[in-house]
Amino acid sequence: MMRIVFMGTPDFAVASLKALAEQGTDEIVGVFTQPDRPKGRGQKMLMTPVKEYALERGYEVYQPQRVKTPEVIELLRGLAPDLIVVAAFGQFLPKEILEMPKYGCINVHASLLPKYRGAAPIHYVILNGETKSGVTIMQMDIGMDTGDMLAKAEVEITPEMTMGELHDSLREIGGKLLLETVEKIKRGEITPVKQNDAEATYAHLLTRDMEAIDWNLPAAEIHNKIRAFNPAPGAFTNLPGGKKLKIWRAEVASGSGSKAGEVTEVLKNGFKVACGSGVLLVTEVQPESKKRMPAAVFCNGRGINKGDILG
Repeated sequence: MMRIVFMGTPDFAVASLKALAEQGTDEIVGVFTQPDRPKGRGQKMLMTPVKEYALERGYEVYQPQRVKTPEVIELLRGLAPDLIVVAAFGQFLPKEILEMPKYGCINVHASLLPKYRGAAPIHYVILNGETKSGVTIMQMDIGMDTGDMLAKAEVEITPEMTMGELHDSLREIGGKLLLETVEKIKRGEITPVKQNDAEATYAHLLTRDMEAIDWNLPAAEIHNKIRAFNPAPGAFTNLPGGKKLKIWRAEVASGSGSKAGEVTEVLKNGFKVACGSGVLLVTEVQPESKKRMPAAVFCNGRGINKGDILG
């Protein structure tokens, strides 16, 4: 039985912690997660999804602002982990922690490394129109997702798949792959594979200005952005008059328009918008200060008309 410290924060990480917890063959001696943060209009302090699950299971939870401090390193040393498992934790681990456990630190990363190292791999893989993604379990080193690869699992990205749908698929695959990898580590059956740095790409943090739709881009690129930003942070355009309209679902359609951003047709199932090349049929939207709705409902309420220019 191994003594495991788990480090993770969002919903993606919960599946990995849950897999370890339900397997029950190892002892989880501590769970580290980011501090609680205020959220929503009321700025109510919310627990991280990992903390919520860990408390339900009765695990000891630690929420340091920074894991690099001497106090936290000493605390970890006292927990005497054989292995530290990290999944979307949100903090870099110093060399002192990386070298502390007998089996080191392993990371559950939501991409097929060395592609899409960094903070937002699931967003970028769809944004860039990739047709496959996956999960890589790697041995952590001091670089950003540069460690040796221990295991991989691949998943197909279908043409209409959203970031949320891919996230959920990778989350479950990550938990299963983690269990298989931990068992192989115990049996000494792992052969680490070095990453080819020449093939590396980076998924940097998303910025607010990326959320705006540029209708001068090809329809396929805009379609990828809408999928990549669903369910968060959402891609938006401006209506005539300046109000924001989030676009949650769309598809590349036939047709043409004289100007990028022009509403060329209002149909029973939505409305068509001319792009830099090609046309997009918008099927689900969210007007400013309102809930998500089918684009047809928005059109019926005269929210948009043929000839309107968006953006």
